[in-house]
Amino acid sequence: MQEQVRSEATPTPILFPIEPTKFWESIRLIVREEVNNAETKKPASVSFETPGLTYKPLYKIAEVCKLFQVTKPTIYDWVKHGKLKPFKIQSRVYFLWQDIQELLPALKES
Repeated sequence: MQEQVRSEATPTPILFPIEPTKFWESIRLIVREEVNNAETKKPASVSFETPGLTYKPLYKIAEVCKLFQVTKPTIYDWVKHGKLKPFKIQSRVYFLWQDIQELLPALKES
């Protein structure tokens, strides 16, 4: 068996027909454009509307947290003390909009 000795003068094969410096310049330009686009986009506003319905009857726990601006443990505490009644549908927990509406004025007063 003969050992192949690679000389340093042998160029590395290029898999794409562009100079490495131009390739990296174009990559940097693309990254800059994407970062600028991401910074200029406004975050999506939180919407609790469901198309086709006049109101949304059931809310997930994360939606209730956003609506009241509280954490999940707070919601669990409200459930424990009877302020909100959870409804299980399969493995998910939901809250009725009517119960949420009743709780809104009570929280504003306290």
